[in-house]
Amino acid sequence: MNANTPFPAPRPAISAAERARREKAVSFARGSVRYEGGILTDEIERINARFIAGELTTEEFVSAVGASDTARLG
Repeated sequence: MNANTPFPAPRPAISAAERARREKAVSFARGSVRYEGGILTDEIERINARFIAGELTTEEFVSAVGASDTARLG
């Protein structure tokens, strides 16, 4: 990295309500996967944790899960 490399703008912290909404959505998805006989890998759980913490936007979350070596979409 050099002095001319821009740093991404910091993200605003998400609210407690948004964190709870994200946690509920991830828990629902986790349950759905388990109901179908699947399990979530450690990689996916790390992505989930980053999303819940507000480190990822919804778009980044979906992209990261889709790019995962362990995800099988459609």
